Amino acid sequence: MAQNVQQGTVEAGHTAMYYYVGLDPAFAFATAVPFGLTAQQQNAWLYHGGGQTALDELFGSFSFTGFAAGNTGTQMGGWFRNEINAVADLQGLKMRIPGLGGRVMERLGVVPQTLPGGEIFQNLSTGAIDAAEWVGAYDDQKLGLNDAADFYYAPGWWEPGPTLHAIFNNDAYNALPTIYKEVLRTACYEANIDMLSKYDALNRVALDELVASGTQLKVYSDEIMAAAQTAAFELYNENAAASPIFAKILPEWTAFRAAVQKWNQTNEDPFNQFVKTTPVA
Repeated sequence: MAQNVQQGTVEAGHTAMYYYVGLDPAFAFATAVPFGLTAQQQNAWLYHGGGQTALDELFGSFSFTGFAAGNTGTQMGGWFRNEINAVADLQGLKMRIPGLGGRVMERLGVVPQTLPGGEIFQNLSTGAIDAAEWVGAYDDQKLGLNDAADFYYAPGWWEPGPTLHAIFNNDAYNALPTIYKEVLRTACYEANIDMLSKYDALNRVALDELVASGTQLKVYSDEIMAAAQTAAFELYNENAAASPIFAKILPEWTAFRAAVQKWNQTNEDPFNQFVKTTPVA
């Protein structure tokens, strides 16, 4: 889709930009990178942390303009036919996982597979693949993935705050009256906030239903998480060596990530931990 918008074959599209890391790995910053920003942190970076400016330069080099227009929140970590507890359990495992997440998993021994959503259930239920990630409880339930595998892992560390974008061919966008441009920007903003709110409201209900139906909810071990995080940042350094725009964005993004995480560890983490461990009397 991005190439079609770039070429003007179509004037607009709605997509996850990390599908186009083959064009430039920097496109991943527009959507999500492993161990990156949560949805709220991503919005903070885009709207007030220099993210939109950075993406304007990237998108402009491909002749389109783009605005955030959707976010599903931190995703789940995928469905597995067998329980996994250590990196050794990942060796040779065939998993549907695209993008940078797939590249990180590959470094841990996984054999990543790229499948459209409509083919995940069949491949997982027949054993053609051993694991698969899609979105989260609400969307995964609609695909029936709980009938294809028993073990459901959290978190989706490769997509902590995945943003969708509306993109517009520059010639078509620049020909619009100023007020139409503002209407588009405002509509994208509303879609971005509304989608996140919707998923936060619906995912919890769907997860309860999945667990009630027999799904075994699991959390990735610290060993797997630590190995994946190390592999992710090694990959980023390699991407920076290959892509000038990735190299330009990475240090600014990394500094923002550290600052906003420090803030959230101060203002949100203690509150969440208290609520989790202290029941209402």
